[in-house]
Amino acid sequence: MTLDATNLVFTPAGRGRDWWTQFADRLLAGLRPYASEHHAQLIPPGAEGGYGRAVDGLEGFARSLLIAGFRIAGERGQGVDELIDFYAGGVAAGVDPASPDRWVRPQEHPQAKVEAASIALVLDLTRDWIWANFTDRTKQQVIDYLTPIVGDDGYPRNNWLWFRIVVETFLRSVGGPWSAGDIEADLALHDSFLRADGWISDGDERAYDHYAGWALHLYPVLWARMAGTRELAGGRTVHDVARLDRYLLDARRLVGGDGSPLIQGRSLIYRFAAAAPFWAGVLAEVPSTSAGALRHAAEKVVGHFADHGAPDERDLLSMGWHHPWRPLAQAYSGPASPYWAAKGLLGIALPADHPVWAAPAEPLPVETGDAVTAVRAPGWIISATQADGIVRVTNHGADHALPDSRVGDSPLYARFGYSTATSPLLDAPAWTHPLEQSVTVLDAAGRATHRAAAEVLDTRVEQGVGIAGSVAEAHWIAPDPHQVDHGSGITGFAERAGRLTVWSLVRGPQEVRLVRLDELTDRVDPATLRLRIGGWPLATATAAAGQALTDGRLISRLAPVRGQAANAAVTSADASPLGPVSVTPTLTFQAAAGQWIGALVELTGVAATVGEPAVALTEDGDVLTVAVTWPDGLVTATHLTGIRSAAGAPVDRDPADGSGQKEIHP
Repeated sequence: MTLDATNLVFTPAGRGRDWWTQFADRLLAGLRPYASEHHAQLIPPGAEGGYGRAVDGLEGFARSLLIAGFRIAGERGQGVDELIDFYAGGVAAGVDPASPDRWVRPQEHPQAKVEAASIALVLDLTRDWIWANFTDRTKQQVIDYLTPIVGDDGYPRNNWLWFRIVVETFLRSVGGPWSAGDIEADLALHDSFLRADGWISDGDERAYDHYAGWALHLYPVLWARMAGTRELAGGRTVHDVARLDRYLLDARRLVGGDGSPLIQGRSLIYRFAAAAPFWAGVLAEVPSTSAGALRHAAEKVVGHFADHGAPDERDLLSMGWHHPWRPLAQAYSGPASPYWAAKGLLGIALPADHPVWAAPAEPLPVETGDAVTAVRAPGWIISATQADGIVRVTNHGADHALPDSRVGDSPLYARFGYSTATSPLLDAPAWTHPLEQSVTVLDAAGRATHRAAAEVLDTRVEQGVGIAGSVAEAHWIAPDPHQVDHGSGITGFAERAGRLTVWSLVRGPQEVRLVRLDELTDRVDPATLRLRIGGWPLATATAAAGQALTDGRLISRLAPVRGQAANAAVTSADASPLGPVSVTPTLTFQAAAGQWIGALVELTGVAATVGEPAVALTEDGDVLTVAVTWPDGLVTATHLTGIRSAAGAPVDRDPADGSGQKEIHP
């Protein structure tokens, strides 16, 4: 990953709408050679997905149909006749049970429920140019294809709820069957996932990731524009827009100066789908962020991948980040799965005379200066530094786990740190033995504990310092033999090690991480245990200078600030989409219950290095005061108080929701 200084300079001119449409046309043209005879299936090169070729073909069609639909709508159907004919023919063949190109049906495979939503969205969006020209026979076959979704209760409790809403809304608009009860239940489920400050969890678990933006905020905006939605929405759209408006204030802070999204959460092969919520904000005309600022954010994200090899020289999107790297995908992903990136191209649905294209661009927050921000819902501290363009997240509340569960730590969710310049390790050991951005108890055999599901103690900013803390029941996991890879941590027999409290004080590129092993279970011998802190992993690190690693572009430093520790660098092969070899700095301490240890955890660009802070701790009853003299001379005193039990604490709710504390049944 290149931290090119030229990519960190704000350029008000931007790329312009022609660049966007040409980029979309490249993606569509790249897929054309892999279309079936009647265009209903598009299967680019690559290994068969976990759901088989029939699903692969449907994904290729439906996901590229989003790009085509946005393109057709943005041109108001003019000058895109070939595109209309190609995809109209594909729909007609896909819904025809007698066609050799027929699509797998929703009742035949659950993945068809996902793709059906894209088909319904585009048929609504392009109603005057595709649906209106279908024969009565094809219209009825479309209705027949979508009808099994009505009353289907086999949807997961997550963003999938919007697939049923969208399909039934379209069916209603064309005289097909639909269920008011389905839509009412799905909207209520969506509202149960609402959290503070416009954030939305992707399900009952503490799942905070890009799905908040490219699904749970996007679909309400698109749904509000479908035919007949006004009668179904019951006035909720104003609240949906208000939540999106607030969420976007944080979402823009999570884009790096080079345009990279945060490398965190599942489905990262969707890449520039991360631009979707910014375009949703333009469509919804949110009041707090200008159209020019939102367009610029979307342009930075999509441009980041366009400038780093995605799509490739064949104009295809591979399963990877900048380049192909299959482990980044979920087990079920097929060669066309990455084309959900189409969501990030939503802006081309806005015609050339839309005001967004003439609006003055406004820089990302990281392009205007350093900032530290607390985000309550996921328990995150966001730290952005302008000089190197890096955005870092210190994570104490997101783990893709249910409260009180004892599962493994997903490297995509449960690490203490994520950034726009580094990737979590994703090889097999990363799921069983947390290493990078972790705090673990090591037993005599070297087994590392997991922290899911930790309880958040606090998330705030004081004196320009981000403060977050959590307490966890540290536990070892003996994995079950069969695991399902949907992004969550592993399951298995959990063996408790003890109670572990971690606090983070964050300023600029530096975190002071304080750790206390509150108590140990009686079944373990303290003399055989160690406490290990893992720092930021660097892909292709080539040199070490004392307690710092560098790859020539980034510096990852990990140094003790309280307690004696042995430092080491752990090498992992083929564990990151950013390079073939990753190196993680670690500190290992003797485990001692009741004693604070501490480390400086730092990630910075080589041209933006800083000194080392001085840290002093003072304990007075239930209050720990942390005095830090930061490298620039600023002295801060942070007071950390006793543990707040999550069981007795209120759940942050969205003010527009009005419901009480949510009960979660594992």
